[in-house]
Amino acid sequence: MSYLLLAIAGLWMADGLALLVAPLWTVEQVKPTLLTSPSLTKWSGVTLVAGLILLLQASDLPYQGVWMVTGVAMVAKGGFFLLSNDETRQSVLHWCLSRQAVDYRFWGLGLCTLSIVLIHACGWV
Repeated sequence: MSYLLLAIAGLWMADGLALLVAPLWTVEQVKPTLLTSPSLTKWSGVTLVAGLILLLQASDLPYQGVWMVTGVAMVAKGGFFLLSNDETRQSVLHWCLSRQAVDYRFWGLGLCTLSIVLIHACGWV
């Protein structure tokens, strides 16, 4: 199971580094896909499942509170995108994808931090 957690940490690190290094370019690359692709609901399901994995494994990890909150947030986000109607989903996506570069850099820094802490909690660092 620690390999699944390591995979989640790897995704967070990749996303975080992309947002730190080139935030506006990264968002411009994913924006057309997110706004027009029906496969967003499939990826929302992956987010929901990853959040559930994190919740189930949180009791075995250090920093249990961090992983519980993060898992709940992932499940809530995945559930929102799976269950919301297209209009609501589009309005939230437009709001999220119209931020300034500094906002994306803060998200990137947060993702990188979560990644490093999860790797440490799994005993890989």
